Amino acid sequence: CSNSSSLFGLRGLAPLSLIIKMSNQLYTVPISPVIGWTSIATLLLAPFGAFAINLAAITAAICMGQEAHDDPQKRYVAAIAAGGFYFLIGIFGATVTALFTAFPPELVAAIAGLALLGTIGNRLATALVYESQREAALITFLVTASGVSLLGIGSAFWGLVASALVLAIAQIRSGKS
Repeated sequence: CSNSSSLFGLRGLAPLSLIIKMSNQLYTVPISPVIGWTSIATLLLAPFGAFAINLAAITAAICMGQEAHDDPQKRYVAAIAAGGFYFLIGIFGATVTALFTAFPPELVAAIAGLALLGTIGNRLATALVYESQREAALITFLVTASGVSLLGIGSAFWGLVASALVLAIAQIRSGKS
């Protein structure tokens, strides 16, 4: 077992979605150093409360999109701005937390939803591209978004189960089982 695969196992699959997003945007991703350095940062900073250093896939998706800049070579400015924003939020964390707790929960949810509209729309469009898998992708989205919980297991799991069932039924119907 190589050192990088051990670190990947230690850190889990959290950075995988970001690495896939970066590859889809045609960015070259040095996977081993990325996993290694985030693991080292977590190890060093965990005693100080920073126990979950990871790659922020949602922020990265926003910073990598065409909305950040038409020229992919200049999109790094959005990442720097996002990093600066995170730094400010970190410094003024207690104030920001107090501010958001003063707002009604519905308003906070609406703001978060609006911030994610572009990302959700793009990912949903990508998921629905292939006609043979369109129904399964849509059912996955709907079941997951429903928030259903059965046997104490959340909707993300049941969305995947529903998707697997739809794909299995589609294969049986087409005689490809």
